[in-house]
Amino acid sequence: MGARGVGARGLTVVGVLAVLLGGGALTPAGRAEPDPAVFSRASLGDQGEPITIEARPFTAFEPARPDRLRFGRLHFRGGLELTSRHKAFGGISGLVMLDAARFVAVTDKADWLTGRIVYDGSRPVGVADAAIAPMLGPDGRTLAARGWYDTESLARDQGTLYVGIERVHRIVRFDFGRDGMAARAKPLPWPAGLQGIPSNRGVEALVFVPKPFRLAGTLIAITERALDGAGDIRAALIGGPQPGLFTIRRHDGFDISDAALLPDGDLLLVERRFTWTTGVAMRLRRIPQAAIMPGAVVDGPELVGADMGFQIDNMEAVGVHPTAAGETVLTLVSDDNFSFLQRTVLLQFTLADE
Repeated sequence: MGARGVGARGLTVVGVLAVLLGGGALTPAGRAEPDPAVFSRASLGDQGEPITIEARPFTAFEPARPDRLRFGRLHFRGGLELTSRHKAFGGISGLVMLDAARFVAVTDKADWLTGRIVYDGSRPVGVADAAIAPMLGPDGRTLAARGWYDTESLARDQGTLYVGIERVHRIVRFDFGRDGMAARAKPLPWPAGLQGIPSNRGVEALVFVPKPFRLAGTLIAITERALDGAGDIRAALIGGPQPGLFTIRRHDGFDISDAALLPDGDLLLVERRFTWTTGVAMRLRRIPQAAIMPGAVVDGPELVGADMGFQIDNMEAVGVHPTAAGETVLTLVSDDNFSFLQRTVLLQFTLADE
């Protein structure tokens, strides 16, 4: 589900109302670290409709302090405000970085979006080679035609992409490395123990754990705000060596909007919050993988927090990639909910040393 806000541009009364109204187990095979070469050029763009994405770069994450680059544990590399005249552009809710430039994303309305981030040195300045196409169901019809359109999460295991569909509580897999945007969804069994969760508080984040990590072969599914009796966020380990349920400690009214695996195997969480008095806020937290196991209540430190004084919107998607120099880069993208009140914002940070 996408909370609705407009970041540093301010929140209108209409925007505030939109926030309130908006809205057996799988056993994935444990494999080696994903290889970007698994995705051929043909599978990334040739089967989709080419679109033009305009980008307005900005260099200040906190406009009131344009020279500031360090924010908590993160170093700001740069940001983009993205627009397109294509009617299907927007609603980005899941992201996978294939390498430093190429990406695959999903939108709320069950479309694939692929493209390449253009850099000036290490600073993102544009998006090129973009293409879009509807996601297909098992019978070749679009997912949207089946009513499976609230696609909120995306994870990758080499050539396989997993997608979580929130309101109908489905997880599907695509052989994207082989078929690209023409791949058909294959539904997976819903994780035992997550039945009966609210329709608009379902799986909001998916993360696949590769070798050599302890949870290799596990698909981690995290709900947006399906709470247990203690008020913590419910999540599941699907397949792998220790399938089962765990919870994530909920703090300060923040919900989960996405997650990704860091190079050392820890879990990176993107969280968001809306209140009448403070508007929209974003936070990143780091959860040690060693703490994640069935029955656990996991918690972790905040890496960065930002409110409407920063260049944020409804931050919903995160991807991680390493640089040739060994740095870890985080790419975050917002979901504009296809609303003129909101923006599609792309932010990049380098994870700094202690």
